[in-house]
Amino acid sequence: MKNWKMLLGTTSVMAALLLSACTGADDNKAPKENTASHTGHEGMNHSGSGEVPAGLKEAKQPKYPIGSQVIIHADHMPGMDGAKATVTGAFDTIVYTVTYTPTTGGKPVKNHKWVIHEEIENAGDKPFQPGDEVVLNADHMEGMKGAKAVIDSAKQTTVYMVDYIDTETGQKVTNHKWVTEDELSPAN
Repeated sequence: MKNWKMLLGTTSVMAALLLSACTGADDNKAPKENTASHTGHEGMNHSGSGEVPAGLKEAKQPKYPIGSQVIIHADHMPGMDGAKATVTGAFDTIVYTVTYTPTTGGKPVKNHKWVIHEEIENAGDKPFQPGDEVVLNADHMEGMKGAKAVIDSAKQTTVYMVDYIDTETGQKVTNHKWVTEDELSPAN
């Protein structure tokens, strides 16, 4: 009986090791957009619904009106820099880079680009300043909504929502939020 329990215990340990080894091998086969990146944008919702936060005002005279063809010059995530895009929305607001710890746990995400003023809980009329502590209502990334954050930088600008083709995967990304005006150039 004692030998039987020992054999069963050894078999269980070996099965657990085998399963964990198999799981690790599959991790390397995951698509690039689902793996952790050096920019801390794992879990990023590349595509969006096109819905915008309440109170966000459309830009009256954006440099790139809706329908404009542009090139993205930003590397918020893999496959974005150099992508040809179509503007699907243009809004005047304050954009922030923020550092926050996801509500799902894990390491802090530093200098996340971009969260807009209207995506911050109880934002009010006055802009936040670097160092201010806020709560995020944005859900660009898993664990972002409801997370406590610190404002790293703030600037008044026009932000754009864009559709583009990921330069690494070839997949279409729709209604991506947000790209700033200085991260775009006209497509020739």
